[in-house]
Amino acid sequence: MDISKAFTFQFEDKRWVNKLGVAAIIAAVPVLNFAFSGYIVDVLRNVAHRSPDPLPEWDDLGKKLSEGFILFAAILVYTLPGLLVFCLPLALIAVSGAFSGNENLQNLGNSIGTAGGVLFACLLCLFLLYVLLLSIIHPAITILFSRDGTFASCFKLRQIFDLIRRDAGRFFTAWIGYVAATLIVGLVVALIGGLTGWIPCIGWAIGLILSLGSVVYIATVYAHLFGQFAVSGADKTEEIRPLDAPLSDT
Repeated sequence: MDISKAFTFQFEDKRWVNKLGVAAIIAAVPVLNFAFSGYIVDVLRNVAHRSPDPLPEWDDLGKKLSEGFILFAAILVYTLPGLLVFCLPLALIAVSGAFSGNENLQNLGNSIGTAGGVLFACLLCLFLLYVLLLSIIHPAITILFSRDGTFASCFKLRQIFDLIRRDAGRFFTAWIGYVAATLIVGLVVALIGGLTGWIPCIGWAIGLILSLGSVVYIATVYAHLFGQFAVSGADKTEEIRPLDAPLSDT
């Protein structure tokens, strides 16, 4: 994998200012920002097929919007179990608050509130582990979706885990590269924002531009890294294994 390429390919496109500028604007608009997710899927596809210009044009907006919404809905389904985990402790805390207004039930309310707090702390650890797991399988979900473009393809769990397992070294190299990019870019943006944020209007504008730009940049780094991984199996003759190649059990 060419890790450094993922951080520079954007600026090799002659129209990168226009393409990424439109991406930043669309990413900032509610609902329309689903099209940005679809755009990132297209970047991943282009890299996987070794397109000389991985950044796609902003044509066929409807298709990008549709694919972005489908992928968002799928990730939401994956997220729901983690969110539902918190329903029980939050319900206990809410009940304890209702009981606290009644002197006869105040002790019971305090006990329920304590139990809810302890349960919340325990489940928080599980939730964080679940979020970590989701962050790992998310790229594999995106790769399968980029191949089929269907909602059902996002839930082929066996293929998702096989995709990761068959070349775990390259997969986690891409994942660590993406996490590092997120942390480094976020730190740089926060530093510049802290230095310029005190300037009225101009500082705020700089902060907004940097925030939107960092989102677009990190997303394209992500797409390029996992687009490289999706090629998976290229040999010395540069023969490419298609995205729809069957996943081996070895």
